[in-house]
Amino acid sequence: MSLAEVETAVGLKVDELITLTRDAAETADSLYLKARARIAETVSSDGRVSSAAIEREQHAAHGLAWLATYVEALRQLAGYADRLSGEGRLGEMEALIVQAGFGEYLNQILGGIPMSQGEFVRLSELGLSRDDIAAAAAMPAVDRLTASGNTAPVRGRIAELMRERAGAATFGDTGLDETLDQMRTEMRRFADEKVVPHAQGWHLKNEYVPLELLTEMAELGVFALTVPEEHGGLGLGKESMCVVSEELSRGYIAVGSIGTRSEIAAELIMHSGTDAQKEKWLGRIASGEILPTAVFTEPNTGSDLASLRTRAIRDGDVYKVSGNKTWITHPVRADLMTLLARTNPDEPGYKGLSMLLAEKPRGSDEDPFPAPGMTGGEIEVLGYRGMKEYEIAFDEFEVAGDAVLGDEEGQGFKQLMQTFESARIQTAARAIGVAQNALELGLQYAQDRSQFQKPIVSFPRVADKLVMAAVEIMIARQLTYYAARQKDQGRRCDLEAGMAKLLAARIAWSAADNALQIHGGNGFSLEFPISRVLCDARILNIFEGAGEIQAQVIARRLLEGGN
Repeated sequence: MSLAEVETAVGLKVDELITLTRDAAETADSLYLKARARIAETVSSDGRVSSAAIEREQHAAHGLAWLATYVEALRQLAGYADRLSGEGRLGEMEALIVQAGFGEYLNQILGGIPMSQGEFVRLSELGLSRDDIAAAAAMPAVDRLTASGNTAPVRGRIAELMRERAGAATFGDTGLDETLDQMRTEMRRFADEKVVPHAQGWHLKNEYVPLELLTEMAELGVFALTVPEEHGGLGLGKESMCVVSEELSRGYIAVGSIGTRSEIAAELIMHSGTDAQKEKWLGRIASGEILPTAVFTEPNTGSDLASLRTRAIRDGDVYKVSGNKTWITHPVRADLMTLLARTNPDEPGYKGLSMLLAEKPRGSDEDPFPAPGMTGGEIEVLGYRGMKEYEIAFDEFEVAGDAVLGDEEGQGFKQLMQTFESARIQTAARAIGVAQNALELGLQYAQDRSQFQKPIVSFPRVADKLVMAAVEIMIARQLTYYAARQKDQGRRCDLEAGMAKLLAARIAWSAADNALQIHGGNGFSLEFPISRVLCDARILNIFEGAGEIQAQVIARRLLEGGN
């Protein structure tokens, strides 16, 4: 079937699609602006947003965050279609994915956005009247796309194209340039050869990703991507980080996530370190000689970093650290801890916190922490294995006196906040990789598995699950890449990064859950990799800011004047 025939069959031509998506995104934005104004009225006092009121109206406030995320996602999807069309790259699959994405997300906006599997937010809960909603639904672009965007014929044709292109790096042109596409190809080849054949075994045996593999990753430049060239890095942007994180996480989330620790440490040092600290650490992080780990979270504090109690008290030429940390990823084999501790116990809240660049010797399973004043125990987990999680206790653990990041106490929280944009962009990219893995596993199984004398991918309820995973993955990609570009251009992007992480994490879980459903009983067997991918996908909505915390942060920014 030719593109022209498909356009006729579904009622949309490419030029019409570009116009409709642009107009529909504008209508969605106008709904969001009305909702923001209405909610701002309910949570503000004397012109200022009240924290107590936001907490009281949490469902609506978080719903606003989700609505804003959908609107931004649609805006970026429309921009993606426009750019590809202008470059002659908007093919049949890309056009249909955009059409289906707009049809589905507009219908969800009008009917109810799923914040989680059991929580939906509806426009009426955001202060919009029936007339407001009806007027938006009646706008020509919205009416056309909600009626004919995500239809059975559209999904059926996307499913055909996916079957024809099974094994492709992505389902649809991602919109990135040739250099980044080549980087994707290289990382995908590496993951397929060195990671995919072993990932299930590493997971089932709860084994570390081998150090030999980390050495190969270092040789490929995985840890050097965004480190400046003058410090031994490649000096590339966050879009490259997204591509690498996607493909490595598609192979196994642990492999994609090892780079996260290096990214966080390098970002902290690049932005806040002294010249001496940059000289000492950045080149060694970029080369893979040094493996960092982030040591922030404490028992019973979760996202409430202001309540951290771990102390670092100056004693002559050293700081002595005492306290407990938990959910520390890959600490045993790490050489450097970015350690958030309270250097001024008398200073409450964030002001007393400092970031320490704390050196430690590498350990092993037999002797995880061969350092005086440092002990710990492994936390057994469902997924996200390959690096191992630990609780750590410090008892006057000694850190060098010149290890305070930036050589200035009391700046730890502020310094950490500067890394959250990059960390959340990368987490969104990891989620996309996990979702892509789930989609590929589901598609392969659906093509191979026959029931009633035909492959189960022939059944619409099976194919639809795969199609919507492909559509949502593309939506998440465009939102994530946009956040990365904003970061690369030096613009504040905490909203965009948070939205990308919020949406991509939900999509990863949905893709994995549906791919397991396609596997049927076999999906529940540890023999099949989809059982691991489901467990890996579940953590994405928890770490780097749980979904509820992420929505709270987004809502607060929106209501305080964010766009």
